[in-house]
Amino acid sequence: MTSAAAAARPVSFSVDPWDPSYGMALHEELTGDPQHESTAELKLALEVPVDRWRPMTADPGDPVPGMVEFLDGVRRIDARVWVHGQDPQPLPGIAASYAAGLVCLGGNARIADVSVERGLFTAAAEAADIDSRHARYVARRAAGSAPDQLSLALQQHLSEAEVRLALLFRAGQPDAGDVLFVDGPLRGRTHLARTIGYVKTHHTTYLPPEQAAVVGMLRPGQRTPAFTMGTSWRRNSWYLRLPGAGDAPWAGVVRLECSADLPLPEVRRLADLSARLLPPLASSRHKDPRAPQNLVPIGGLERELRRRLGDQQLLYRSLSAAALA
Repeated sequence: MTSAAAAARPVSFSVDPWDPSYGMALHEELTGDPQHESTAELKLALEVPVDRWRPMTADPGDPVPGMVEFLDGVRRIDARVWVHGQDPQPLPGIAASYAAGLVCLGGNARIADVSVERGLFTAAAEAADIDSRHARYVARRAAGSAPDQLSLALQQHLSEAEVRLALLFRAGQPDAGDVLFVDGPLRGRTHLARTIGYVKTHHTTYLPPEQAAVVGMLRPGQRTPAFTMGTSWRRNSWYLRLPGAGDAPWAGVVRLECSADLPLPEVRRLADLSARLLPPLASSRHKDPRAPQNLVPIGGLERELRRRLGDQQLLYRSLSAAALA
């Protein structure tokens, strides 16, 4: 084919017939070698000397903010697609829906705001928005075509949507004494003031054996001393045990984190606030299989956000029809 003919080739897309919850047929060929996270650099003596690490209990008389917010987001792949453009080989992409939401606790619990967006994530430079019968998917550029690169592009846009939602809500609030909990690591959101990242699962303990043993000693409502950790980014962190998880050493343990740029008194204040505020919000196993770590406000918000994403099968059929149009 001549270069002129290639330049004239129209941009189109096709929908992969595989279930969106699975990978594409070429998944193995598109996936590179996994990247392993480097060992974290630790400053364990941030709050107390290393040899004085012990379970810590927040002072019940310390003031708590009148407004507490929980920020979370959900994402879903509605269809895996192929973008046909100038390259003879079509490039993969994902048509995804994602939503960010904010729950406020201030006397009562309410969902303060929700934002729903949809996007076509692909490395194809010529990709165009997809207008289907029931939704529009805005073309978003990914760094590459590997599945993890497409997923990362989706996650970055979801994180940006969460940050916009939090900033917009706080701009309309007269009281600056609130505290915001972000579900998940705080990476990319450390510039948010009075904000704590909430990490429910542990891929590694990060701590040396002596300090990790302190985690196993925690009683519900107690926390470890705060410490600074650095992998590809730096933050202050601490562990907290929630009630209702049994007696296993790490049962009901979550990890909290805040910006590494904060002064120590503010780090200590946020750590103690988390120990005061979160245990009463722990979920129950008969209601949530991820209990107690999946906090009640977060679980309720996630259910509402997934409902707002719409019917996945309807959107998949709509995308398939648009591809044939």
